[in-house]
Formats: sequence, structure tokens, C-alpha cells
Amino acid sequence: MKLLVLGGTAWVGHTVAATALAAGHHVTCLARGVDVPDGTALVHADRDRDDALASVAAEHWDAVIDVARQPGHVRRAVRDLEPMVERYIFVSSGNAYASQEEIGQNEDALLLDPLDADVMASMEDYGAAKVACENAVLAGFGSSRTVTARAGLIGGPGDLSGRSGYWPWRFAHPSSEDGAVLVPDAPELPTAIIDIRDLAAWLVLLAEGGPVGTFNAMGMPVPFFEHIDAARAAAAHHGAIVRAPASWLADHGVGEWSGPRSMPLWLADRSWYGMNARSNERALAAGLALRPLADTLAATLHWEIARADAGPHGAGLTDNDERELLAALP
Repeated sequence: MKLLVLGGTAWVGHTVAATALAAGHHVTCLARGVDVPDGTALVHADRDRDDALASVAAEHWDAVIDVARQPGHVRRAVRDLEPMVERYIFVSSGNAYASQEEIGQNEDALLLDPLDADVMASMEDYGAAKVACENAVLAGFGSSRTVTARAGLIGGPGDLSGRSGYWPWRFAHPSSEDGAVLVPDAPELPTAIIDIRDLAAWLVLLAEGGPVGTFNAMGMPVPFFEHIDAARAAAAHHGAIVRAPASWLADHGVGEWSGPRSMPLWLADRSWYGMNARSNERALAAGLALRPLADTLAATLHWEIARADAGPHGAGLTDNDERELLAALP
């Protein structure tokens, strides 16, 4: 198969390109950067330019996989590539949905209004921009040649956001001498992570001729404390779990979800609980194979330990922050 990856230097695109290459396909990456997997061909181009795809638009491709977020990039790609590409696979996001509250919603749920502009003004436009990208691909390629993969939270080795790596790392490296670890008291919170390796393998499978359509490419929803138990097991942690109420954490400046001084994966607002509890039945029926969460967290911990600057990054609490919070908690 002759596969074009629009991207290939960042985490998702790089993993997709490497996975396709390992499957024996001929892979070309079109990107601004140069860090593409060994063995792939690189076309250096800036997709902000109107003619960025001119060279690849002169060739025939069995499939293209696009991870873009800017509608202008996708609109131009559809314009230039439609005559030369058999199938367009667009990696969208669960952020495209209008509501993140309902549990178990499928791909037919209401979407945000699409962004009219070619460029997002800020990350607040992210979901609407992804909807605009989806619409552009579907309008150009039609339903028989389009795959839309609305990805949920992606985790696993290489996750620079720290959201999938913090908890196994923290349980492997408690900040306190007694091994206690601080966690939010959120027993009803759903969590879901799709392993980057599973997502990449499935996207390549779809490029090879699997089903077309729109799919929620998401991990299996599990309660937050089931995720915590899996992270503890990956780290062989035997210390105490110290639960902190949501209001107490907020009063002490602890953020939700990600970012500095945060509790990764934690969402206090129940109107966001559906974000990590959508139905992935269609994707599973279309060949998505999900490894156990324990395997993902163990592999992520191994990657975290091997990092040159090992330790919390992107999300979570520093050792000092956690020790101070544990000392302050009644």
C-alpha cells in the first residue's frame, strides 16, 4: 500500500507512520519538521502555504491519514488530493461533540457548529475546528471514501502531556516516606484512555481497506479508582491512598485534568463526565483492538522512567506540592 501521512513528526503522526512502515507499506510523511520514522520518505512542506501539497498531489495514493486541527489545512488537502487518493482517514476528536455530559452517547450525538475560519483563534475553537475539518473531508470524498476517527484521550509511551503517565509514576515514586499518595475522591468519575499503539494499528487497518464511516476511537470507560488500582499495580505500590474531597483540592489550588499542580484525569464538574464514557461499539466492530489498561500503564511507566528528565511533567503535582498537601489535609 502507498500511504501518505499528513504529519509524521509529532507523537500521533509519527506512531502512525512507524506502524504502517512496520506493516510493510510504503509511507510518505508531509510535514514541516524532519523527525519522521526511519524508512519513511519525507516531503518537507508548510501546510500554511496554499501550494504545500503540490508535489504529493501529482501522485496516486491508496490512503491518506490526516491529524490536522486547522480547517484551512484540511480544506486545501481535500481540494488537492481528492483526484489522487482512494480513501481519506481523518483523526478528529471527541471534543467535536456539542455536549460532554451524557454517558454512553454514540457517533450520532449532536456536534458543535463548524468553525468558519481556516485558522483557530485559540484552543477554545478546537472542537469546532475539528467539526469543520470533518465536514470538509466528507464533502470532498463522500461517505464511501471517508473515515472519521473521533479520538478520545490518547495515552501510552510517549505521552508528553503527562496525563497517562503521572499516576503510575507517582505510585512508583511517592513523595512521602510512608509511601502515601494523594488522589481526588471521585469514585463515580469515568476515565478512558486509548493506547497510542492501538489507535495507530487501527488507523492503518482502516487504511488497508476496513470499514468506512465515523467512529469513536476511545478506550474502554472504567471508574477512576479502577484506573488508580491499575496504576498502583503497574508500580507495585503498597502505600496508603489518601483521598481528598473536590472542594478541598479546589480551595488549595489544585487543578483538574492536566497542567501544573493538577490531578490528572480528574474532573469535578459532572457535566464533563460523558467525555470519557462514550460508546466505542462501532469502532470495536470495525476492528479496533484495545489492550488491557494495565499493559498501557506499565509501558507508560517504563517510558517515564527512561526519560532523560524523569518525573512529573505536563500534568500532576511536584513532590513538594504533594508533601505540602498531604501535611495540610485533615
